[in-house]
Amino acid sequence: MNEKFERLIERAEQLITRIETVLPQPLGAPDWKASVAYRYRKRSGGHGVLEPVRHVAHMRLDDLQEIDGQKDKIQRNTLQFVKGLPANNVLLTGARGTGKSSLVKACLNEYAGQGLRLIEVDKADLVDLPDIVDVVADCPERFIVFCDDLSFEDGEPGYKALKSILDGSVSAAGQNVLIYATSNRRHLLPEYMKENLSYTHTPDGEVHPGEVVEEKISLSERFGLWVSFYPFSQDEYLSIVAQWLSAFGISPTDTEAARPQALVWALERGSRSGRVAYQFARDYAGTHAAGNT
Repeated sequence: MNEKFERLIERAEQLITRIETVLPQPLGAPDWKASVAYRYRKRSGGHGVLEPVRHVAHMRLDDLQEIDGQKDKIQRNTLQFVKGLPANNVLLTGARGTGKSSLVKACLNEYAGQGLRLIEVDKADLVDLPDIVDVVADCPERFIVFCDDLSFEDGEPGYKALKSILDGSVSAAGQNVLIYATSNRRHLLPEYMKENLSYTHTPDGEVHPGEVVEEKISLSERFGLWVSFYPFSQDEYLSIVAQWLSAFGISPTDTEAARPQALVWALERGSRSGRVAYQFARDYAGTHAAGNT
């Protein structure tokens, strides 16, 4: 009888162990000395982990040209945050390839020595933001939770989680956490023509947006600082090309000679963005070096 009972207990323990392996586990703190940047990832069974980024992009603020106004705003807000002063959550919006995410990475490199850290979170995982905030709550470092290329479709669960963390929830982010997000559109949910029908007009001409429109605007409004980025002119694009060519060791004479090729490169890509300028500079510098060997 005792032997049967012991076997039953053993099988029950095995079953419990198997069940525990597939149940979501509480998010644990990583080794905060392993890196200055982390990625939040979901593993099998829904387990969330904070993975250290082994090779952080070596982007510097001085590398970013023709966005001085935007750079000043983001740098000022980030420095206030690092110093423990009041600072805002930030939404960086505008044209693709204009330096939105690069500016966030450059600020990390600028202030990592003063305790700034970054946690990158995909929009699909924003539902776990409260868990991430809880893990870092007692850390002395200052954390930017970064979501790149953020936008939502109707009904996505991450929308409400982000909205609650930004404002209006008892589980709001702590004093050592800010949300930085980039997006190609200022209002983070899609807008449809039919929603304009929900606007109402009073006899004196005052316009009242409907509830659907108000809901779609409300998430963006919860970011305290909006920073807009715009397409570059031809001169601005060429200036960025020259800066990157110089960084790759190309002489001023060769940089001047590369201008026509840089313009053709942008024409073929259909964009005069900072990203396109960087890609051209890499191609030109590599080709130029290969031609000299």
